Amino acid sequence: MQFTDLGLSAELLRAIGEQGYTTPTPVQQQAIPHILAGRDLEALAQTGTGKTAAFVLPILQRLTNPLTSPLQKVTHTAPRVLVLVPTRELAAQVLESVRVYGAHTGLRSLAVFGGVGINPQIQTMRRGIDILVATPGRLLDHLGQRTVDLSKVQTLVLDEADRMFDMGFIRDIRRIIERLPKERQNLMFSATFAAEVRELAHTVLRNPAMVEVARRNAPAELVSHSVIKVDKEQKRDVLLHLFAAHGWHQVLVFCRTKHGADALSKKLDQSGVRSAALHGNKSQNARTRALADFKSGKLAALVATDIAARGLDIDSLPRVVNFELPNVPEDYIHRIGRTGRAGASGEALSLVSSDERIQLRDIERLLKREIETSILPGFEPQHTHSVPRPAAGRPPAQKPAQARTRSGTGERSGAPRPPRPARAGTGGAKPASHHSGQRHR
Repeated sequence: MQFTDLGLSAELLRAIGEQGYTTPTPVQQQAIPHILAGRDLEALAQTGTGKTAAFVLPILQRLTNPLTSPLQKVTHTAPRVLVLVPTRELAAQVLESVRVYGAHTGLRSLAVFGGVGINPQIQTMRRGIDILVATPGRLLDHLGQRTVDLSKVQTLVLDEADRMFDMGFIRDIRRIIERLPKERQNLMFSATFAAEVRELAHTVLRNPAMVEVARRNAPAELVSHSVIKVDKEQKRDVLLHLFAAHGWHQVLVFCRTKHGADALSKKLDQSGVRSAALHGNKSQNARTRALADFKSGKLAALVATDIAARGLDIDSLPRVVNFELPNVPEDYIHRIGRTGRAGASGEALSLVSSDERIQLRDIERLLKREIETSILPGFEPQHTHSVPRPAAGRPPAQKPAQARTRSGTGERSGAPRPPRPARAGTGGAKPASHHSGQRHR
């Protein structure tokens, strides 16, 4: 199937062609016809599968069609589309997609989020916009100041709905929904659907079409997973050794806390690895600059917390390093979703100390397989990594069909999987293995 087979307008096909895209991804193939038909949609697809274009393209088409959007030739004083996202970075990413694909439509768009002044947003809003992309907190600020009118919204999009719930935005979302017209199209996109998110879907969506292009909580299929056992106090030295030994040039590193991200970034920088930290306490200008420097290659490492990293779109990112494992296993899926995107392979390496053995066990249970584990010569851990037995009443982790060792030498990590179709705009080659010798608004 080609984009020309989806019934998109000439203006949109022109913009798509200018980006070099011809073939839609599976989520785009399935979602676009439903959205063009005006149906509500519940879409489950892992990160890197082209979810943004899957809703942006048909929304742009409906807005430029007088039959589906009768306000098309009227001066707009209120947005007709509202896209809610959990983070500033994702808001900027969605806005960029709207502007790229809508380059020949004449539609106006704006992203509003915290960390920057509200007055420029107010001024742009007063000039009129068609599509508003917003984080819930900043949108409520605008509603409180009566600088935005949601009475004309025809389509509501909840993007990364699971993350908005995780970040505590569910009450804000319900408050916003109360301000919307009753008659509207509702679209929910998410990488995972926890029970609470599905409950929200049932209250917001009306007879939705269901699109599912990846099993629930599925990791990116082209990402290789590995673990290096290490004592907690040696993690920084191990990370520096890996940068030096393998010439890493672009690595997204995850820490649990803002303080930890700052401290690790400083240590890397002092040791000659150009680095920056990315977390909720950073100003928007600092975050934008750090991400731009990382993408351009000025930084070899970007050290981020989970909240800051959701929504980051980095072409052909070769690897993600979990300096600390997340407490919630689903966050592991979100983290590694930054690599192995759109048909490109990627590597997910975790430095695991003995106090993280339970988190590792829970992640393996979610993945339904054990992760290849090794010990780096010269950095042998002195503390045990044995995993305690599950608590009473708790099911043990699912075992693979075939017996495997945990030595890290020749361990099989599952049957090979077929590559996914490439998402528009990304690609890359699989990096060499490192084991070759070795509520913000």
